[in-house]
Amino acid sequence: MRHRKSMLSAAIAVCLGASVHAHAQEAATPPAATDLDVVVVTGIRGSVEKSLDVKREARSHVEVVTAEDIGKMPDKNIADSLQRISGVTVSSAGANEGGFDENDRVSMRGTNPSLTQTLFNGHNIASGDWFVLNQTGTVGRSVSYTLLPSELVSQIVVHKTSQASLVEGGVAGSVDIITRRPLEFAEHLTGELSIGAVHSDLPGKTEPQFSGLFNWKNEASTFGVLVQAFSEERSLRRDGQELLGYEQINAFQADGVTPTAVATSNPDLVGVWYPTLIGSAFFEQTRKRTGGLIEIQAKPSDNLSVSLNAFSSNQKAENYNRNYMLWVTRFLAQGNGQAPDAGYVVRNNTLVQANFSPEPGRFYGIYDMISRPDSSADSRYVTFDADWNVNDALTLEVQLGTSSGTGKTPTQDVYEAVTGVGQGGGWRLNGVGAADWSLGGTHSSPVLSQMDFGWIFGYQDVRVEDKEDWAQLDGEYFIDAGVMSSLQFGVRHAEHSRESNTATAQGPGCRNPDGSWSPFAWTFWPPCATPGATSPYDLTTLPTSFQHYPGDFGGGLGGNFPRDIWYFTPEQLAEYNALYATRDPSTRTDWAGLYGLEEKNSAAYAQLNLEGERWNANVGVRFVRTRLHVRNNVSGTGNPDAITGSDFGPYLPVVTNHTYNDVLPSANFKLELSDDLVARFAVSRTMTRPDYSALAGAISLSPPATDGGVR
Repeated sequence: MRHRKSMLSAAIAVCLGASVHAHAQEAATPPAATDLDVVVVTGIRGSVEKSLDVKREARSHVEVVTAEDIGKMPDKNIADSLQRISGVTVSSAGANEGGFDENDRVSMRGTNPSLTQTLFNGHNIASGDWFVLNQTGTVGRSVSYTLLPSELVSQIVVHKTSQASLVEGGVAGSVDIITRRPLEFAEHLTGELSIGAVHSDLPGKTEPQFSGLFNWKNEASTFGVLVQAFSEERSLRRDGQELLGYEQINAFQADGVTPTAVATSNPDLVGVWYPTLIGSAFFEQTRKRTGGLIEIQAKPSDNLSVSLNAFSSNQKAENYNRNYMLWVTRFLAQGNGQAPDAGYVVRNNTLVQANFSPEPGRFYGIYDMISRPDSSADSRYVTFDADWNVNDALTLEVQLGTSSGTGKTPTQDVYEAVTGVGQGGGWRLNGVGAADWSLGGTHSSPVLSQMDFGWIFGYQDVRVEDKEDWAQLDGEYFIDAGVMSSLQFGVRHAEHSRESNTATAQGPGCRNPDGSWSPFAWTFWPPCATPGATSPYDLTTLPTSFQHYPGDFGGGLGGNFPRDIWYFTPEQLAEYNALYATRDPSTRTDWAGLYGLEEKNSAAYAQLNLEGERWNANVGVRFVRTRLHVRNNVSGTGNPDAITGSDFGPYLPVVTNHTYNDVLPSANFKLELSDDLVARFAVSRTMTRPDYSALAGAISLSPPATDGGVR
C-alpha cells in the first residue's frame, strides 16, 4: 500500500470493487493446482511494463503512462501524472489566477501550454475555463486538466515528435488521453466503486470523492456498454504575497522636457526599477466537479467495429480573492511623486529597500475584494468511430464528432478601497523569499479617516463558448514489399469556433433618494448629480461589520508584512454592488471583450512506414489549409460610421478573413541497438495556430505622443 501526503491536502480513500474476475493482489484460497494453471500478477509493475512495451513499439518518440487498474492512475489528476515525464512541465494556472494544489495546464519542452496539443482518443476536445482572465484576457488554446479526472483514463500517450498521421496543432508535442473501451475488458461483467474523502489542511475541510464504473459485454464479445461517473468536491485556500510588476523612475515628465520631482531631488534614482504593488493575497475557492463517460461498442463481424462515445464534465468554481497592497506606483509615480527617505538601497539597478514618511492626503495603499459566486466551466464531446478491415491489405477508420466547452462568470462583486491615506509605507525585498513591507495605519479594521473610495470594476455576464465539429478518414495499406511495410493516408476536416458575445463592465454609480440609480460620469470620483443621493464614494455607506484573514495566514512564508487584515463577506459585497454598481448592458457593454472566431481546417496526409531487421522508420507529409473568419471591434473615434452609446467610447465592428496553407513534412527512425536499448532520430515541421486573444483582440490605434515617437 502506498501513502502520499502533501502540504495542502491528505486523502483517505476506501475503494470497493465488484467483478467476476479475481485480482492477483487479493489473498484467496488457491484452487488445486493442475499442469494448466497459470498465475498472472498485475499491478504497478504490470502497468510499467505495458507502458514500456507501447513506448518501444511506437513508430515515433512517445512516452506512455498506463493505469495499473480500473480508476487507478498514479495520481488523482492527469496533469500530476504527466509531470513525471521528462520534457513535460505542468502548472497550476492558466493565466494570472495564481497557483493551487491541483495542476491545470500541461506544456512540453519549456514552451507555453498553448503550443502543446491535448487530444482525447485522437481528437481535439473543446474546453471552458472558470477564471475570468482565461475567458476574456489572454485566451489561449490550452485545455484545463481540472476538467479531466484520472478515473477515466486507460492510458496517456505523449508524442514528443510528430508524424504525418497525427492531428496538427502541437508545436512542441501532443498529449493523447485514451479511455477504456467496453470490449477490452476480460470479463463479461465488471464493476468498480471508489468512495473517498479529501482533507484540505488550510481550509480545514474534508469533502467527499466518488467515482464508479460499470461495464457489460455479451458472451460473444460483440457488444458492450461502459458507463463511468464521478463527483468530486474540494476546498482551496491560498495564502500568498504578490509583487505585481515593476516600473522605472523617469528623468522627465510626460512632456519630455520637465524633470520629474525625484529626478531633481535624487538624480541617482533615474532609471532605477521599483515594485509597483506588493500585496497580502488571500484566495478561497470551492470546486465541485461532476460528470461521466458512456461508450457503446459493437462488433457485428470480425472485420468491423463501431462505437459511440460521449463525455461530459462540469466544474462549479465559486471563489473569493482579497489583496491588500502597498500602492508604490501611486506615491512614487515613476518619479513624479514622493521621493524615498534617506537610507534607501539600490541593488542591481533595483530599489530593493525604501521608506516613505507620511504625507497628508497622499495615497499609500489599495485594497481589492473580488467575489465570483457562480464561476464555472464545462467540457463535453460525442464521437462515432468505425474500424473496418476491408481485406488483408487494407484497413479504414472513420471518426465523426462534436465537442463543446463553456466558461462562465455571470457575476463579479467588487469593492476597491484606497487605504493608508496619509500614513506612509515602505519595503525591503529579500531575494526569492517573501518581502518585508509596511503600510501605515490600521489593517485590522476599516478606519474611514485612512480610506478613500477606489472603484467598482469587473466584467459581468461573461459566457465564452468553444466548439469543434470534425470528420476524418484514416487508412492503412499493407505493402509488405522489401523494407516498405505499409502506407498510411487520410483526410480530416474540422470547424472550430470561439465566441464571447457578452461582457458588461460594471462601474460605480449613485443611489438617488427615490431609489432610482444614476451612473457616475467618466471622471474620477465625481459628486452625485442628484442632491441627497448616496454613492460608494460616501464611505459611511460601507457595511459596518467585517471579518479578518485567518489567524494562521501566511504561516511559513517568512517576511514581515500585514496579516491581520479586515474584509467584507461575499454577501456584503453583493449587497453593496446591488446598490452602487452599474451593470446596464446598453451603456456598460465593453466592446473590447466581444469577439467571434471561426476556423475551417482541412488536412490530408500520406505516410510511408519502413521496416527492417532491428529498425523501422516512417516518412510522410501533411498538408493543412486554415480558413479564418474573425469578428472583433476596434476604436471608432472620429469615424462617422462608428457605433455610439457605450461608456467605453465609439467602436467599429471589423470582419477579417484569411486563408493560409502549411506543408508539414516529418521523418522518424528507430534502431534497436540491443534488446534493452533503442535509439531514435526524428525531424519534422510542426504548427499551432495563434491564441484566440491574439486573433480576435480589440485594437486601438492613435498617433504617437511626440514627433518620431512610437505608439
